[in-house]
Amino acid sequence: MLFSPLQVGALTLPNRFVLAPLTRTRAGLEHLPNDLMAEYYAQRASGGLLITECTMVQEGTSAFVAEPGVYSEAQIAGWKKTTDAVHAKGGRIFMQIWHAGRAAHPGINGGVRTVSSSALAIDGEIHTPAGKVPHVVPHALSVEEIKDIVAAFAQGAKNAIAAGFDGVEVHGANGYLIDQFLRDGCNKRTDAYGGSLENRARFLFEVLTAVSEAIGSDRVGVRLSPLNSFNSMVDSDPVGLTAFLAEKLNDFKLAYLHLMRADFFGVQKADVMTVARTNYKGVLIGNMGYSAEEAEQAIKDGKLDAVAFGNAYIANPDLPERVKAGAALNTPDSSTYYTPGAQGYTDYPTM
Repeated sequence: MLFSPLQVGALTLPNRFVLAPLTRTRAGLEHLPNDLMAEYYAQRASGGLLITECTMVQEGTSAFVAEPGVYSEAQIAGWKKTTDAVHAKGGRIFMQIWHAGRAAHPGINGGVRTVSSSALAIDGEIHTPAGKVPHVVPHALSVEEIKDIVAAFAQGAKNAIAAGFDGVEVHGANGYLIDQFLRDGCNKRTDAYGGSLENRARFLFEVLTAVSEAIGSDRVGVRLSPLNSFNSMVDSDPVGLTAFLAEKLNDFKLAYLHLMRADFFGVQKADVMTVARTNYKGVLIGNMGYSAEEAEQAIKDGKLDAVAFGNAYIANPDLPERVKAGAALNTPDSSTYYTPGAQGYTDYPTM
């Protein structure tokens, strides 16, 4: 089943291997996509769909110092190298568009203030060029400021298409801005964007509407992580949140829903995949810790339609071919996940 084709919005995927969006911080301080990144993605072009690392839709919203952006002409031109290289190998690629919200820091962004749904800081520290510093208390966005960010997502989607991408994935996961509205552990607002499920989802739905109007809903996916406690996130009812979102997302006729099934830290536990499958009528992509064997069985059992692989795809650019051949997998070197240069990025051997 992993090797059967799948219709995902406007695209027909030749197989159901998806490259998960993985932050690799190879874009430098200018947040500029480059030749090395083009080589990395092109190496993995045999997957059914590649999803890029989180990509900033607005300047001054960096959380990782050297992640890419898509808000300037130079960045659009830089990304064109990646899309050209992937398409030349017959691949398909979506850009993950993103706003870090309270996970950004003024020390990375030239003093630009950090924003979120509410004035609550992430626990702990963040890496900046000046070393590790505490997260800051963010500015709670006004309704007018929210509108500006919705517009930035729509423009980011248009820029992604201009750069040659086949579509975009809206990043609504892992404690970044959209997720900071969705989950009640972070969203303490009392206006139209806080309180009820409908209100907390309003920002996400406004972004999806604007992005779909900009490039067509059949070229738009969304990623959610209702259980992940990364970035100090929690929700009082993650299963209820998942059921609500999965049901409402049917109205958007998206290319797919990409769901992270677990918590990085194992703190919050629940079965959100079954709830999503029950309520969502479109293409469901599962992610987090799937082996090829489990992925195959889950697709066969109708639990999901495709699986996004992360660590395995970092170390195995030819992951589909290796799985098909029953070959051993390379082991990823986590010490090079976020370091500059080719080591641990484009130098993993193929079969």
